[in-house]
Amino acid sequence: MNIHESAENYLEAILALGEKGPVRSIDVAQHLNFSKPSVSRAMSLLREGGFVVMDQGGFLTLTDEGLEIAQRIYERHLLLTKWLIHLGVSEKVAANDACLIEHDLSVESFDALREHINKDMGIE
Repeated sequence: MNIHESAENYLEAILALGEKGPVRSIDVAQHLNFSKPSVSRAMSLLREGGFVVMDQGGFLTLTDEGLEIAQRIYERHLLLTKWLIHLGVSEKVAANDACLIEHDLSVESFDALREHINKDMGIE
């Protein structure tokens, strides 16, 4: 499914934050440095779209569809960041650049890059 880059960023943030524990909208706002009202509106849209559910305590969980998108974007982010660092780019710049690149690559191009990066870095 194609969704906007901003929605991908929210889903990726929920996934990343969820690795450390339960996630609330305020955590996403702080992580992305966005206002709470902006994140609340985005979470509402993501719930309506079937990508996120919120329980009675306000904790966010990705649906299967939301998780699939988040994992795809997060995988791209991590791999591209590692590769750029491997090439000599500073960690902060690498993470920022990976975020810019991750949303615009086709599946075909990312698969080819992943294969090349894994060989280049000896990850196979």
